[in-house]
Amino acid sequence: MAAKKKTGPSTLRGSPAARRVVAAVLEALSGEVGTTEAAERLGVSLSRYYQLEARALQGMLEAVEPRPRGPQKTPAKEIQALQAEKKALERDLRRQQTLLRAAQRSVGLPARKSKSASSGGRGRAKRGSRGKAVLRTLRDTGVVETGATHGKAKRDGDVGGADRGERGGA
Repeated sequence: MAAKKKTGPSTLRGSPAARRVVAAVLEALSGEVGTTEAAERLGVSLSRYYQLEARALQGMLEAVEPRPRGPQKTPAKEIQALQAEKKALERDLRRQQTLLRAAQRSVGLPARKSKSASSGGRGRAKRGSRGKAVLRTLRDTGVVETGATHGKAKRDGDVGGADRGERGGA
């Protein structure tokens, strides 16, 4: 047989001073003593007694408010859940990247180079200039003459750079 749980005034937690205030407030609220007498017993002014009474009543109201059922969300629990979700998403990302690389190899696509060593894995990898590829295409199509422009495409109206003090002409 389990021991019966004790209840009553002797099981309430609180300092002796707080117990004295609660007893005086309850006596005054029940009409056993007047508010002036309760204030005198506590050794406080009447206005201070009313402040203590208001705090005591507010505390009682808060104590009997219905409590939400089940586990409550706290910032610490929410952070923990978000960290677990982040870890799962990173794991899924690595899995998907591995599957992508396997699929690329199976169809014969070249492996994509990893981030450049110069960036140290931070930010975007440096990309080469597209100018050379564009120039090669322009030369292949005949828009740019080979060697005459020293690596710069001719524009309409550009007469060999005469306006910039370069030698040569059209």
